[in-house]
Amino acid sequence: MSTAIICGILILICVIGVRSSVKRVAHGCCGSGGDEVKRVKIQDKDTAHYPWHGRLEVRGMTCGNCKKRVENAFHEREGFYAVADVKKNQVTIHMKRRTDPEELRRIVRKAGYEPGKYEEQ
Repeated sequence: MSTAIICGILILICVIGVRSSVKRVAHGCCGSGGDEVKRVKIQDKDTAHYPWHGRLEVRGMTCGNCKKRVENAFHEREGFYAVADVKKNQVTIHMKRRTDPEELRRIVRKAGYEPGKYEEQ
């Protein structure tokens, strides 16, 4: 009887693992669901036009879709050009106007991620 219970638990664990793997393959590691996130096009990518720069730590960014979401959160606003790095868990933000770090953190939170330490460049 106990062997049957243990086997049942192992089968349940395997089923959950397989479902999770299928979800990640189909929707990216963040399980975002739906189609791939479309990149918001930015008109001005020349960093010389952005006098202020900063780096913000971003927790929870795990895949290409996450990267696009964080970048899009900035690109949707006037005067920002952002480049996220999933491996370093950070976003480099180029700004046409000096921006309060707390505002940058709010932008990241609104995108669904946890902001961390900010350092001005």
